[in-house]
Amino acid sequence: MINYKNLGGNSNVIAYEIKEQSITVQFASGRYQFYLYDYSIPGIQIVERMKELAEQGRGLNSYISTTVKTRFSRKW
Repeated sequence: MINYKNLGGNSNVIAYEIKEQSITVQFASGRYQFYLYDYSIPGIQIVERMKELAEQGRGLNSYISTTVKTRFSRKW
């Protein structure tokens, strides 16, 4: 996992891991800490955008809460 830069200063995302067809996001709070998003759920375009935002260190949490919502492949 790579620590999320959190350039906005108020993100619930603390880390992420990018793979070829997925991204795993670790959150600071909530019942589950890890969420897997992949090409099957929520889809290629959304996952690729999430990867961009993760690497930029800004906007990932907002994108998940406004666009991705509950479309994830797995949580634990």
